[in-house]
Amino acid sequence: MLLKIVAVKLQRRFFPTPHDLMVRKWLADGGDQELRFNYDLDKNSVMLDVGGYQGQNASDFFSRFQCRIYVFEPVLNFAEQIKKRFCKNSSIEVFQFGLGASSRAETLHICGDGSSIFGKSSRAQEIKIVDIKEWLQEKNIRHIDLMKINIEGGEYELLERLIETRLIETIDNIQVQFHNIFPDARSRMESLHKELEKTHRSIYQYEFVWENWARKR
Repeated sequence: MLLKIVAVKLQRRFFPTPHDLMVRKWLADGGDQELRFNYDLDKNSVMLDVGGYQGQNASDFFSRFQCRIYVFEPVLNFAEQIKKRFCKNSSIEVFQFGLGASSRAETLHICGDGSSIFGKSSRAQEIKIVDIKEWLQEKNIRHIDLMKINIEGGEYELLERLIETRLIETIDNIQVQFHNIFPDARSRMESLHKELEKTHRSIYQYEFVWENWARKR
C-alpha cells in the first residue's frame, strides 16, 4: 500500500494530469487561504455548507464571520462528529442528510471525503436525501448569503433543481466543486454554467476544483 501511495505521488509530481495542474494553480493563487473566504458576511448572514465532512469548513467560516451555518452531512459518523464539535455553538446546526432534487433514500459508498452515491467501495451506508425546495420551505429560508457545495457528483442535480425552481435567485454566492466522475459531467457542467450566467456572474473558475458565482445586482 505504501509503495502504491508513493508511486501515485511521484506520478502526480512528474506526470501531472490537467486536474493536478489546476489544483496546483488553485493553491498557488491562494485558493484555500483567500479565495474561498472572500465574502462580505457577518453574524446576520446565512450559509449552507452542503457536504460537511468533518466540519472544518464550517469551523473556518464561523471563525471568520460568526455567521449562521446549516451543515448537511449524510454519513452518520461524520454528522455525529460535526454535531459533537459544535454542540455548544447555537449558530451552527447540523443535519444528517444530503440535499438534492428529490427526497429519497440512496446508497452511499464510504471513502472519506470522497464518499459518493456514484462511487464504489467495500463499505456502504443507506443515506437520506432531501429535496432542497422542501427543506427551504420547511425552514422558511428566503435568502442565502452563501451556499458551499462539495458533494461528490450530487452538485449537478442540486443546482439543476435550484435553477428549475428559481430558488437560485435567492442565493447571493454559490461556491461549488464540480466532479468529473461520470461521462456527461463536462456537458452538464457547461449547461449549468450557461444557466447560472442568467442570474449570476463568475468570480473565479478552476475547472473541477472550485468556482464561485455571485448573484447579479
